[in-house]
Amino acid sequence: MKRILTTVLLIALIATAVFAQGGQEAEETESGAIKIALIIENTVDDKGWGQAMHDGIKLAQSQRPGEIEYAYSEKMKPVDAGSAVLQYAGLGYDIIIGHGAQYKNLITEMAEEYPEISFAFGTSAEVVGDNVFTYMPQSEETGYLNGLIAGMITKNNTIGLVGPVDGGDAARYNRGFVLGVKEVNPAANVIVAHTGSFGDNVKAAELAQSQIKAGADVLTGSSQQALGALRAVADFPNEEIWWLGQDLAQLAIPEEYKVIAASSYNYAAVINDMVDLVSEGTLGGMNVPMNFNNSGFIFEYNDTNKSMITDAIAAEVEKALENFRGRAGHPSVSDWQSVTYN
Repeated sequence: MKRILTTVLLIALIATAVFAQGGQEAEETESGAIKIALIIENTVDDKGWGQAMHDGIKLAQSQRPGEIEYAYSEKMKPVDAGSAVLQYAGLGYDIIIGHGAQYKNLITEMAEEYPEISFAFGTSAEVVGDNVFTYMPQSEETGYLNGLIAGMITKNNTIGLVGPVDGGDAARYNRGFVLGVKEVNPAANVIVAHTGSFGDNVKAAELAQSQIKAGADVLTGSSQQALGALRAVADFPNEEIWWLGQDLAQLAIPEEYKVIAASSYNYAAVINDMVDLVSEGTLGGMNVPMNFNNSGFIFEYNDTNKSMITDAIAAEVEKALENFRGRAGHPSVSDWQSVTYN
């Protein structure tokens, strides 16, 4: 670990240049607010993973005027992110978030060196250190909602799912989606494929095109790579081929006319919980879940295609939402881990 930290310290000599790549520059202030730093591999406007966390922090900031200060660093590969962590630590930041499981090793190592600072990474259900928070979206719930809609809208009984990797919250979303489809349409076939990357839009588009050629008339996918699959769907403007999204940002882009509905992670729920805990003296050592019950998810229909939502579809979705919101558990998808793909 000493060799890693030595390398990181050398990189820190050019920290100003690193921040210039893209991000809101950190500043040393004496406001008394909780200071939060975000480190992401993509950008804060990627219409996916990075933007969801950025928007969540901004929302929490607006909900707690004067209580949160915020800075971020974009385009940070794990090998480069150590310099950003060191700068934030040196400037007295209270919570440093590496948004992605790829930052686990860096975050856990730096947490040992700075036991007075709270660190966080996700998605993960692990508990790895007394001053490390992890967060895990129980995205089988959002997948289930989209699966209900897909299963009732498909005319071909062939549905496409373009995932990044078969792990973490992406695996939970995929399996929840399959459960939703099968709940309302046992005859439907869900074609599942993975790009192997969270950011490979080109590969996602290729997989979506293959699924469409195989007859898929409704598709879905998660993480930022899903934007490539959505664009592939939009390549068929005059055909009844539709998309169900895992980010509300997809309702505000040119391809939105193909989106029937979307869910988003409301990371404000995680941020507010962490701010409360740090303010009370708990620096980590726990996992923070996200679900509909704790307002960790948001679901919306696309007004452009609202006419496609029949009373029967709306009733199924509302029944599931009431179930999710009315209790801490989620019995409709409690067996998501048992799902196997066709």
